[in-house]
Amino acid sequence: MRRRDLDITRGTLLGARVILAVAVISAAACSNKTSAAGAGAAGGGRGRGGRGGGGDAVVVTAKAFEKDVPVDIAAIGNVEAFAAISIRSQVTGQLQEIAFHEGDFVKAGQRLFTLDRRPFEAALAQAEANLARDKALLAQAEAQLNRDASNAEYQQLTAERQSQLQQRGIISKDAGEQARAQSDAARAVVSADRANVESAKAELVAQEAAVETARVQLGYTVIMSPIDGRTGNLEVKVGSLITANQLELITVDRVEPIYVTFAVPAVHLATIKSHMSAGAAKLQVTATPQDAEAQPVIGTLAFVDNAVDMATDTIKLKAAFPNADRRLWPGQFTRVSLRLGMVPHAVVVPSQAVQTGQDGQYVFVVKADSTVEQRPIVSAQRVDQDIVIEKGLAAGETVVTEGQLRLEPGSRVTTDTGGGGGGGRGRGGRGQGQGGGQGRGLQ
Repeated sequence: MRRRDLDITRGTLLGARVILAVAVISAAACSNKTSAAGAGAAGGGRGRGGRGGGGDAVVVTAKAFEKDVPVDIAAIGNVEAFAAISIRSQVTGQLQEIAFHEGDFVKAGQRLFTLDRRPFEAALAQAEANLARDKALLAQAEAQLNRDASNAEYQQLTAERQSQLQQRGIISKDAGEQARAQSDAARAVVSADRANVESAKAELVAQEAAVETARVQLGYTVIMSPIDGRTGNLEVKVGSLITANQLELITVDRVEPIYVTFAVPAVHLATIKSHMSAGAAKLQVTATPQDAEAQPVIGTLAFVDNAVDMATDTIKLKAAFPNADRRLWPGQFTRVSLRLGMVPHAVVVPSQAVQTGQDGQYVFVVKADSTVEQRPIVSAQRVDQDIVIEKGLAAGETVVTEGQLRLEPGSRVTTDTGGGGGGGRGRGGRGQGQGGGQGRGLQ
């Protein structure tokens, strides 16, 4: 009896658990359905709110306008010194003085270095002494020539008189021939004296050259700057032994004026050559150093290379800049702009107005009825924050510069010339749509 009562009790408890589990599952299912229904209602509300609150799209617009646009070619240039001189000694000697500080700006003819002058002064003195000796020898040779020439003339007269006396029979034939032989010997001595004089003159010229060489060598002991410019790194110290034509003492770079070298596509070569021809105005070049100030410097095109680089299809150019303020520095990189000319009355729009799609570039044009038209265009160069339009747009037409993502052809727009409220109002419209949708979902 007790066993049967126990089985009944167990069955009752098991049935109660089953009923409880079914109730829990049913409650969970009802809760999921309610949540799904609420979410669906809310989603539908957002969708309807988005469409119902869309209205006119708020955009920022600008007018296409005309202006004269410069035709510029951009490149990267490298600054080069107008002249770079390597200073070396032309004589061997000990360095006694350095008359500047490395990095100084120097003038042409300014003394830079002084070598020991004493060996060269001694060589000059010796050469001058030899010159004086040779002058004396020349004078001696000339005096000997004059003496022998006088004697030769006397011997000639004597020989003529002896010949007359011989013909009269006053003197013997032997005496006449002897006088004639003495006259011939005197003439030979005169010829030898003349040769000695010419030799002495040649020796004198050679010695004068030696003196001049010694004087030049002495002048080389003072080394001067050949140009105006800025000195570089000093390679020697006072007391160093300088070997002629071997060691570079210092370099001097001329930076006023200065060159900027750059390359442009060879397709522009014809235009550049026409401007470089005789009588044509030189092309303007603007260089902007890559420094904190980044102020442009104006110069003119000075050189066009004689060959196109076949590897890059570019032509090398050089522009000259006065560089009075020394803003351009040798070895520096700069942004270069070569102006080829001007495009008059070009149609220009802000660069934000130009969009790119699968079919190319286009702009949204606002028509008179406040609807937009998606119009394809052909753009040219960029000028600062504007773009030149070659085809597809006329001056005076209104284009959309902000808010294009919410537009499609035929959309109605409301213009916001302030340029910052369009996006905020668009987001507010979407928020209102969501609010309305949620209200209807809750109902």
